[in-house]
Amino acid sequence: MKNIVVLTGAGISAESGLKTFRDANGLWEGHDVMEVASPQGFQNNPALVLDFYNQRRRQLLSVHPNKAHVALAELEKQYNVHIITQNVDDLHERAGSSQVLHLHGELLKARSIASTENTFECKNDILLGDQCENGYQIRPHIVWFGEAVPLLEDAIVITEKADFLIIIGTSMQVYPAASLIDFAKSSTPIYFIDPKPAINNTPNSNLTIISENAVSGVPTLVASLIDK
Repeated sequence: MKNIVVLTGAGISAESGLKTFRDANGLWEGHDVMEVASPQGFQNNPALVLDFYNQRRRQLLSVHPNKAHVALAELEKQYNVHIITQNVDDLHERAGSSQVLHLHGELLKARSIASTENTFECKNDILLGDQCENGYQIRPHIVWFGEAVPLLEDAIVITEKADFLIIIGTSMQVYPAASLIDFAKSSTPIYFIDPKPAINNTPNSNLTIISENAVSGVPTLVASLIDK
């Protein structure tokens, strides 16, 4: 069974109604991203950061996977599919994808401020004073700016084995996630789906650009791959 590796970003989730990471002026819901997405921001105002992610979590629970998420799950009927996502939502899983690696963490999980391990499911608000069993404040299981990306090495290994690479809804400008394309074999066909594609600097000669949004481009591509 051939391996398909899918790299997804905010664009695919935006089509389910989730707001993208930040708007053109660098603000996210009126906040500088470093106020709500960095260890220093959490240290300075933990209540603000917790409330920010509580609002994101509530929004996530109110939306649903779209046609692009569902189509990617369909690929598992014929291929070994790994999804590597920069998104912290669970829409891929809810659509039926069984192998999803979250580079930047998961909004519906939490962990202690003292450890990156021992995560647990969390669908409720996290409040200042909520503690783990060892007495430490709990926080969203999100990789903030300035923190290591612990699953990056796993993502590299997966990408190296790709027979097909599909990139959806990401500018491929945010590192280290953007570097994953460099680990695909030079002969690997790459499909880049985005209404405003900005991919460049790839030595791969098998690049196909599909200038469509995810809900239209992904189902069409999936149908063609299943027919092969």
